[in-house]
Amino acid sequence: MISIIIPVYNQAEKIIKTLASIARQSYRGYEVIIVNDGSTDAVEAAFTVYYRGLKDDNHYLFLNQSHQGAPAARNRGVREAQGEYLFFCDADAVLVPTALELMLQGLVDNPGASYAYPSFNWGRKLFPVGEFNPDKLKIAPSIHTMALIRRDDWPAAGWDESVKKFQDWDLWLTMLEQGHVGVWVPSVLFTVSGGGTMSSWLPSAAYKFLPFLPAVKKYRAALEIIKNKHGLA
Repeated sequence: MISIIIPVYNQAEKIIKTLASIARQSYRGYEVIIVNDGSTDAVEAAFTVYYRGLKDDNHYLFLNQSHQGAPAARNRGVREAQGEYLFFCDADAVLVPTALELMLQGLVDNPGASYAYPSFNWGRKLFPVGEFNPDKLKIAPSIHTMALIRRDDWPAAGWDESVKKFQDWDLWLTMLEQGHVGVWVPSVLFTVSGGGTMSSWLPSAAYKFLPFLPAVKKYRAALEIIKNKHGLA
């Protein structure tokens, strides 16, 4: 079974589209765990209305906690998860109907891989990602949080709740240090709408030509934190 864990903070409107895309999955062996990280926009009420009209036999669990950030919300979901696979889904992402099926097939076909990750769209921008390359992974982040992970290979410490940015990169570097690698599924399997509170993105040119922007300064500072943690500085 796949445990789909969705951390959500003030995404009441967007999460309904995410849940609808999950309900359309060709692979049906999943559970959905939603962790409301202290939202103030009636996320629980929106989910309740959606759930009442849902025709889906899979298990759904809605959890509330005080606002602690996405890593803490994801860790809470892991503690409740029953599946042998973990899938951390953003609350502003829409999956194609074959997303779970293709990622699971990627792990079945590659027993030496600990997680399967696809290409994806961020709004209109395509992130093709590409074949897994440990050296490339050590240089810069490229693999999204939304990968299918074998529960047996999940780090005991879970998500580092002190990391505020590059949480996905931190996770994949941690798993690499533990001998766990990924496999690329060469298909675009989800689209992130962007503009959410769990993640953000700027055009690459901004980091080169607009170093004075507060967002760019935060980006570079966060980059150094991860590099120092993993000995990449």
